Amino acid sequence: MTEVNLGEEIVFWFSGGLAVLGALGLILSRKAVHSALWVALTMINLAVLYITNSAPFLGMVQVVVYTGAVMMLFLFVLMVVGVDSSDSLIETLKGQRLVAIVLAVGLAILLVAGIGAGLTDVVPVGLDEANGVDGGNVQGIARLLFTDYLVAFEVTSALLITAALGAMVLAHRERWLPRASQEELSKARFISTGHPGNLPSSGTYARHNAVDTPALLPDGSPSAQSIPGPLVARGDVRPVDHHEVEQIESLGGGSK
Repeated sequence: MTEVNLGEEIVFWFSGGLAVLGALGLILSRKAVHSALWVALTMINLAVLYITNSAPFLGMVQVVVYTGAVMMLFLFVLMVVGVDSSDSLIETLKGQRLVAIVLAVGLAILLVAGIGAGLTDVVPVGLDEANGVDGGNVQGIARLLFTDYLVAFEVTSALLITAALGAMVLAHRERWLPRASQEELSKARFISTGHPGNLPSSGTYARHNAVDTPALLPDGSPSAQSIPGPLVARGDVRPVDHHEVEQIESLGGGSK
């Protein structure tokens, strides 16, 4: 078994810390796309750890398959389905959060128990000696995958497909009404506003063009449609100067 040098220790703590940081970012991110990017950071640093431990093929597979193919698959599903942060508050399946927490705790217990048992009963020999048995790292991984771990390999393949299908099922929403066409949306927009053209800009025919200054109509009265609704609700509308109204009336011949 080869001794660990200082460079390997530095790479381990640096890449391991970034991998943990990416895992925490996955859990704490509120946007699905950001979570996917954090997962990519974790996968890349795991690949660095594999390469450092004399497993270059496994590191390249980690980057190409997981960071490249699997993450792009999930991003494609997210873009097609259209998931945002508001969807995290909706449970498509009742009790899915509780079931997910229970399964996560159970998986953590199994991992801790399995790794603990493996570390106590297995004598480490180093990757160089292990790779020499089958003539190389690639040959050794291939033999293990298709002999001792064939069932686990097939189950993992099915798990990846199930995860993609599960993301679509959890993010899917039943549409009770048919999708409105562009023409129907345009008609509904005109019906709701009752104004076929553009609304008047604020400050038109006034001495100020600030957003809280109402536009003045030809008779000198302020136009209610020229002020945004939130400003009206807060009472932040600038009062009309009566001197301006008198000037407009004089320009119009003194009649309203």
